[in-house]
Amino acid sequence: MKFALTSAVFALMAGTAMAETITLYTSQPNADAQQTVDAFMAANPGTEVEWVRDGTTQLMARLRAEIEAGNPQPDVLLIADTVTLEGMAQEGLLAAYQSPEADAYDAALYSPEGYYYSTKLITTGIVYNTGVETVPTSWSDLADPAMKGMIAMPSPLYSGAALIHLATLTGDESLGWDYYATLAENEARAQGGNGGTFQAVASGEKPYGMVVDFLTIRNKAEGSPVEFVFPEEGVSYVTEPVAIMSSAKNMEGAQKFVDFLLSAEGQELVLDMGYIPARDGIGVPEGFPAREDIKLMAFDPAEALENSEANKGKFAELFGAE
Repeated sequence: MKFALTSAVFALMAGTAMAETITLYTSQPNADAQQTVDAFMAANPGTEVEWVRDGTTQLMARLRAEIEAGNPQPDVLLIADTVTLEGMAQEGLLAAYQSPEADAYDAALYSPEGYYYSTKLITTGIVYNTGVETVPTSWSDLADPAMKGMIAMPSPLYSGAALIHLATLTGDESLGWDYYATLAENEARAQGGNGGTFQAVASGEKPYGMVVDFLTIRNKAEGSPVEFVFPEEGVSYVTEPVAIMSSAKNMEGAQKFVDFLLSAEGQELVLDMGYIPARDGIGVPEGFPAREDIKLMAFDPAEALENSEANKGKFAELFGAE
């Protein structure tokens, strides 16, 4: 009996020692992060995940300090936008990994070299209060002089999604910087983030706004007097990409994590959370149009990175800094 007990203890110790660990830095909401980690560990019982959650800006500050000290902690990053990761890739901080799951994705949604992969689509479109008389169908509708003083939008000086939205629309031939100049002339309010913009429209303070899709669609389902429009020109988008650090201590475990997020199972999880999956053929949450009916505007993360500071400066000139 004593031998059997000792053998069981040694077997348990051996199993614990064999369990590998990866460290994840993520900007997902806490509930989403926990759900993601739990699902991955259930699918990969030999791998444990230690995770740190914070906003992308705060996580990057922490990571930069760790890199400066010569001891970066994360194996994997799952953060808000591709522009941040494009910058890290150009610095040599990310590992190139060709995931076998990439074949199920539009090539525009991942780095050709495999430095990062999109995991979901969070689009920015038009929100309007249901009390309005005029329903917009395009971005150009918001430039109508009749809408002067009626528009709210998040500031790219504050919101990463808004900065990508700015880069996308100003890079569009039919809109460009002239469009933002017209919005400024129309006295569009450009302050804070998506949450404040949504509240301004839901309350009726501003009848129209630019905002991320899920805020409007989820709140509409709960009775908020709002509607969301996917403009005919298309929508900008952020994608919560995943990437592996070139300094990863557990490269194999990190690759498993990437493959899981990109797999059909991982993308069904994204759908369950109420977001549009990045993978083709998974479907969309209730309240969203069919995936094929959502037109994504052209976006180049490398170009957006290069123009980031100039775009912020030009925007501040037009609208005034916060």
